[in-house]
Amino acid sequence: MVKVYMYKGCDTCRKARKWLVEAGVEFQELAIRETPPTARELGEGLSGVDGAMRRLFNVSGQDYRKLGLKDRLPEMSEEEAFELLADNGNLVKRPFLVSPKGNYPGFDGTAWRQLLA
Repeated sequence: MVKVYMYKGCDTCRKARKWLVEAGVEFQELAIRETPPTARELGEGLSGVDGAMRRLFNVSGQDYRKLGLKDRLPEMSEEEAFELLADNGNLVKRPFLVSPKGNYPGFDGTAWRQLLA
C-alpha cells in the first residue's frame, strides 16, 4: 500500500491529499512529525531526486536553520543525514510519498503519477 507522510498544517500536504483522493489512490496517511520516514525509506527517496540529499530536507523549516544544516549538510555522510531525518520529522521535505515503485520527497504531480501508475 502507498504511504504518505504529511503534516496537517501544510498546504502542500493538503494539495497532495486532494490530488490522491481525486486520482482514486488508496493511501495510508502518517503524521510526519510523530512518525518520520525510516532511514531505508529516505534512502530510496534519494534516488527519486537524482541523489541530491538537500532535496530530502525541509530547507525552509526552523529546525533546518536552527541546526545550521545549510553549512553542515555538505559535510555529512548519507548515514548521518538519514539518521537525522529519521529522528526529526520536521526536517523531512513533505509530503513524503512511499510507493512500491519508489519514494519521493515533496509533491510533484508528474513524479507521483509515474510512481503510482
